[in-house]
Amino acid sequence: MPTLAIVGAGPGMGLAIARTFGSRGFDVALIARTKEKLETLVDQLGQEGITAAAFPADVLDRASLTDALDAAKARFGGIEVLEYSPAPHARVPGLTLAAPSEVTVDNLQPMIEYAFYGAITAAQTVLPAMREADAGTLLFTTGGGSVDPVPMFGNANPAQAALRNWVLNLNKELAGSGVHAAHVAINVWIGEGGQAGFPAATPEQIAPLYWDLYENRDRSEAVFNA
Repeated sequence: MPTLAIVGAGPGMGLAIARTFGSRGFDVALIARTKEKLETLVDQLGQEGITAAAFPADVLDRASLTDALDAAKARFGGIEVLEYSPAPHARVPGLTLAAPSEVTVDNLQPMIEYAFYGAITAAQTVLPAMREADAGTLLFTTGGGSVDPVPMFGNANPAQAALRNWVLNLNKELAGSGVHAAHVAINVWIGEGGQAGFPAATPEQIAPLYWDLYENRDRSEAVFNA
């Protein structure tokens, strides 16, 4: 069985992506901070016939993230697809939003650690084996502000834009190999009703985009608009 590892797995997008791949024969490694939340998702997927396992880690603790991915590789025999999309639904210590004119080194650095450095850590953990096998897919998710900045996310958007730049460049480097990297910018409010002027879309509406990127491997970026 091929394996998908989701960094930032939760009951919204993470679960929808897990179902999208799991229903097509993938095992799923779920990585996030809260063990109890992950175990609930593992049980939920198991009831749907999808094999999943929980690997608790904090993307701000790069050693724990590396250890979790290594444990997932050992458990499932490798990772064919990495999806990185941590999105805090509760306050993460050290992360505070700031308008562009209020951005400081102190409130920007944690955003870079969370969005960008965590993604690089995850990629460097799985990429060597992918390159050796000449096969693999790396998918990285940000908000739409990484492409078209939004003032309320004045310090989050630059960190996400740095990740976007790196992913597009990584895919250029990997051209001609069997490894593909792509960036997903979700330019909607995920859930019902929309907020802060954003239109809404459900995780189930968005998740097929990830399978399309994995299956077709024909672009390095996809922006989801309502």
